[in-house]
Amino acid sequence: MAHEDYKYKRVLLKLSGEALMGDTGYGIDPKVVEELAVQIKEIVNDGIELAITVGGGNIFRGMAGSAEGMDRAQADYIGMLATCMNALALQDAFERHDIQARVMSAIEMRQVSEPYIRRRAIRHLEKGRVVIFAAGTGNPYFTTDTTAALRACEIDAECLMKATKVDGVYDSDPKTNPDAKRFDEISYLEVLSRELHVMDSTATSLCMDNHLPMLVFNLMVPGNIARALKGENVGTTIR
Repeated sequence: MAHEDYKYKRVLLKLSGEALMGDTGYGIDPKVVEELAVQIKEIVNDGIELAITVGGGNIFRGMAGSAEGMDRAQADYIGMLATCMNALALQDAFERHDIQARVMSAIEMRQVSEPYIRRRAIRHLEKGRVVIFAAGTGNPYFTTDTTAALRACEIDAECLMKATKVDGVYDSDPKTNPDAKRFDEISYLEVLSRELHVMDSTATSLCMDNHLPMLVFNLMVPGNIARALKGENVGTTIR
């Protein structure tokens, strides 16, 4: 299959740390990472240029740390370091599936990653390597959602894919409201005005200002990444 069958050629996939945790409650579930590698191999082999931004909530949440009385900036830095562990775990799983992967960190850690350099990241993508962005933006007070929006704009991604545990954006919480309705498509303005909390407001407005479409989909269904990229109705598109 060729990338002509796909709606987007270069995409950024945002993974939360919680997504990597699976059912374990903490840390990295090898089964989840394995399943992810299988899905990603399929689209990379089809010629899709893929970058990934990964969170750290399965190991440490900056917001939770500051709620416990820790200095917010310090807590955020610890959270950024947690994302690096996830990035290295992903890189390892990808390489075991013969996917070339590079970790680029916004906080320099030369022994285990490359520093984030925009042009180099784009060059990796052009050569068919998966680029994993670690350590957020390198700044406290910015979430990994905002990082995803920022990096997607920087690398000229055609779409930001936000992987979650639900199959899109709903008008209310589907866990608590059985009558919650899923949107096939919704505007960023509506997301903001309805306070739907798909991403934080910084990330949402960054996508909106730069006309970057976002796809919210369920990562837990095998093959969903490819389906979403082919334009099948597996989530919500925000424009």
